[in-house]
Amino acid sequence: MCKRRLMMIYLITSFYAIYFFKQISLKKKNVDTNRLAKGNKPKNVVKLERFLLAFTYLTALFQYLSLFKFDFMGQVSNLSILKGTGILVTLSGVLIFFLATTHMKESWRAGIDKDQTTDLITTGIYQYSRNPAFVGFDLFYLGVVLMLPNIVLFGSSLITVICLHLQILEEEKYLIDVFGESYVVYKRKVRRYI
Repeated sequence: MCKRRLMMIYLITSFYAIYFFKQISLKKKNVDTNRLAKGNKPKNVVKLERFLLAFTYLTALFQYLSLFKFDFMGQVSNLSILKGTGILVTLSGVLIFFLATTHMKESWRAGIDKDQTTDLITTGIYQYSRNPAFVGFDLFYLGVVLMLPNIVLFGSSLITVICLHLQILEEEKYLIDVFGESYVVYKRKVRRYI
């Protein structure tokens, strides 16, 4: 197995390990971080979160399958420049996601959670982006598509990124309801992405 492929496996696995490690570490503190499609929320949000959850898992599956160059996936290119750029973009996504989950501390959740109160985090990486975890996700998905360019992975990644954006829009409504003027001021000062 070539070094580049091992790097791809390492980066993809690292990203998901950060996600699950954060969930497990907070679960030990009795914090249920996975709130996707759970709890008291509007039906349209539950549907969006179910769709997001399904496509997140599906995209992860396609990422790992793409490592083994399955013909049915429609490989688009084998350019080294794409793969090298993809590794750098993926690494950036992993690092930003790690910083975002670290700075969020015990307030980190996947999905909208009306049943638990959290703090509004506006320091660290959150002073530059209101949604650095989502920036990390987006860079990660883009980087993996560049590393492993194929039609199936591109399509599932695009759908997942669109769902993540729709999730952000729902979370912003929720955050205004919960934090009021504090969030409105934060929203005026800090961009949604970068």
